[in-house]
Amino acid sequence: MKRKLAAVLLATSMVAGLTACGGGSDAPAADDGTAADSGTAADEGTTADDGAAADEGTAAVEGAAATDSSDPWADVDTSEHVVITYMTTGDTPSGTKEKYDEMMTKLNEILTEKVNAELDINFISWTDYLSNYNLTLARMDGTVDLVGTASDWLDAWPNAKNGAFLELSEDMLKKYAPKTWESVPAENWELCKYNGEIYLMPEDNYAQWVNHGFTYRLDWAKEAGLANGVHSWEDLTTYFRYVKETYPDIIPWDSDGTQYATMVGGWISSHSDYVAIDGINSGAMWGGTKDDLYTVYSPYMTDTDSLVEFAKMMKEWDEIGVWQTDVLNNTAATNRDDYRVGKVAAEQHHTQTWTDLVSKTPANTIYQDDADAASGFFWFGEEAKNLTALSITHGAMAISAGSANPERALMVYDLLRNDPECYKLFCYGVEGVSYEITDDGLRTTPEGYNQDTDNINGTTNYWWGRNDDLEIRDASRDWDTIDALYAEYDGLKIEYPYGQFVAEVDAIQAQIQNINQIHEQYMKQIAFGKYAGTAEEIVAEYQAALEGAGINDVTAELQRQFDGLYK
Repeated sequence: MKRKLAAVLLATSMVAGLTACGGGSDAPAADDGTAADSGTAADEGTTADDGAAADEGTAAVEGAAATDSSDPWADVDTSEHVVITYMTTGDTPSGTKEKYDEMMTKLNEILTEKVNAELDINFISWTDYLSNYNLTLARMDGTVDLVGTASDWLDAWPNAKNGAFLELSEDMLKKYAPKTWESVPAENWELCKYNGEIYLMPEDNYAQWVNHGFTYRLDWAKEAGLANGVHSWEDLTTYFRYVKETYPDIIPWDSDGTQYATMVGGWISSHSDYVAIDGINSGAMWGGTKDDLYTVYSPYMTDTDSLVEFAKMMKEWDEIGVWQTDVLNNTAATNRDDYRVGKVAAEQHHTQTWTDLVSKTPANTIYQDDADAASGFFWFGEEAKNLTALSITHGAMAISAGSANPERALMVYDLLRNDPECYKLFCYGVEGVSYEITDDGLRTTPEGYNQDTDNINGTTNYWWGRNDDLEIRDASRDWDTIDALYAEYDGLKIEYPYGQFVAEVDAIQAQIQNINQIHEQYMKQIAFGKYAGTAEEIVAEYQAALEGAGINDVTAELQRQFDGLYK
């Protein structure tokens, strides 16, 4: 097998696009299932079919995993016991460490029985996570095997380009990750290639939506005269004004001051048919339109009138008192937790966060305290019916080019992704301790369960191989409401069209970095209404600064690359 072993120190500026999570402590994609969110994203799949699971081998497991005649690795030499290190973003479990260790012990017993390997997790803390992630990966010292990665927020393509990932041949995948190979359609494997070689194994059988919007109190919106809830930015203004006037002790939205990029991106999606290119810069400032996908433009330069209207509305929100006066310095807000208990009127985040907040879980005490309480969701793009499905490489697994045991790493991943027993352990913990399954196939907590010590759901930060065929739905979620919104999404979405585009940014990286800095400097002021002068003046100043930083040159270069790939 071909390995590229050159150690590289990767650039860290190519992070989340519009679909990535924004906001302070909510690092990109972190809320796809962190322990802090009690496994929000991990609960988005369909209910596991007990019969299907049995057909795949769970019935053959009696205590320790049994080996049967269909063992796909019967001809693989696994005589040497190895430890496979899986690197993922997120913080090491603390309060739940005892139950986490119990789960890992049981998992490693199974992995040892099946492939004579055990798993160790290397957590890359959210603090300066991208730099530490890339530095760890670049060392190529054999301490990392499996690498959780993403094309839109975790530098998958730059890492592939610079030799940090192992090229995965078809023969290698067929032999060492056979179930994964069989389950991923050929067209999806094509989206996992760089320069014609496969580097990623996609999370392509997991329903998730990380398009952003506002969760809000539907009961209060109806009080405000919005009988059908909030369905436009103008409705949001009406809602926030009503809350401020009617519930003076409630902060409408206690933003942490870091959500400027998500806000303006949401506005653009709501008022155009813009389709952003992921992974170029933090503002997702280039893309096409649904009618003209492959003509590159930047709405931040062309949609002047719309940006002026955005600036005016944000100034109005600031004057209403939607956020705290020191919002730009407020980096430690607890708005989501405050929404759960009724201290704020809205939470701005993605759909999967809403699936948690809309449900009558124990943490969401607003529903226990107020029988009339209800939550709606206004999603960015709703007005224009503009919705792009998440890229299948928003979560993906790679093999480090420095791995000493890439074959065994693939075998372990194949089990984590496809083996029912391994999957349930890794995602949910020990049955009877961290979860139970109800008669109707839903996941609930056992008697005596303590969230602070017994929860495993989401603690492994496994955002790179989740599988709807093995997911067990959380019984505490409002699935009727969730399924209704997902059905609406499915009827409107377009598939992400740029999955095969890998931007070559070496020649334009300096301009992109300057553009990032300008975008942050100006958009923080604009998105929170903290600018001086008129909306027209601040937008003109912002666009002039972008032009001076070379945004037109970047647009032209991206168009050249698009033409080479798509025309």
